[in-house]
Amino acid sequence: MGELRVCVAGISGWTGEAVAHGILDAPGLRLSSGVARSAAGREHLGVPVYGTVEEALDAGDGVDVLVDYTSHASVGAHVRAAVARGVNVVVGSSGLSAEEYEEIGDLATEHGVGVVASGNFSLTAAMAQAAAKLAARHLPHWEIIDYASDRKPDAPSGTARELAEQLSGIRRPAYAIRPEDTAGHPEARGASVSDVQVHSVRLPGFVLAVETVFGLPDERLVIRHDAGSSPAPYVAGTLLAVRAAAGRPGLVRGLDTLLLDGPAPADAS
Repeated sequence: MGELRVCVAGISGWTGEAVAHGILDAPGLRLSSGVARSAAGREHLGVPVYGTVEEALDAGDGVDVLVDYTSHASVGAHVRAAVARGVNVVVGSSGLSAEEYEEIGDLATEHGVGVVASGNFSLTAAMAQAAAKLAARHLPHWEIIDYASDRKPDAPSGTARELAEQLSGIRRPAYAIRPEDTAGHPEARGASVSDVQVHSVRLPGFVLAVETVFGLPDERLVIRHDAGSSPAPYVAGTLLAVRAAAGRPGLVRGLDTLLLDGPAPADAS
């Protein structure tokens, strides 16, 4: 298809601005507009900025793909607004549950648009998730540890939640003692996300990291992804998703799905 017009919700934010710069430099993509309440009514990076997603989608600029890097509180409404208008979506914000994604997937199929959602658009994080999904086919015991700054408002992170839901879809982990049967303080065993125990650590000094810990008698496998302090790792994966969403109606969860099924990352950045 021709040049894709992309609107970035959260265009003045930490990740959104980096993604917007990536779109400006990417062949076949055109940054058409942005959404940011703090910059509404002005131009940013040479494009008009609106106060709400609905205003941006209804404006005359035209949008083929909405990229959402806003917040857990608003992402659901943004995705539904775009899908209802026949606009493809790339979801980089965390906060949506598996049930909400099931509903969104049905809406996307009904309206013939693509929604690509990932808890983490880093290429290396996607490979870590793919490796964990492979391990879960053969190793019956695992838990997830999610690390982030004390200023991160949501727990677990979108990366950890998506990982738990994807692994649980392969098989439910085995427990010698069910977490809810723990003596003392069962909550110390973490939160159950799709029957997977997830432990969220929120302390100064962390940026973002996720570990999947697999255990067997006398051995252990740890698959860990660490993110740095810049948004640069999320740009290439987001651009790959932008291109994929426009030609893939329905819902795709996990960047690893696109990386394993689609073109090499060098061709998508």
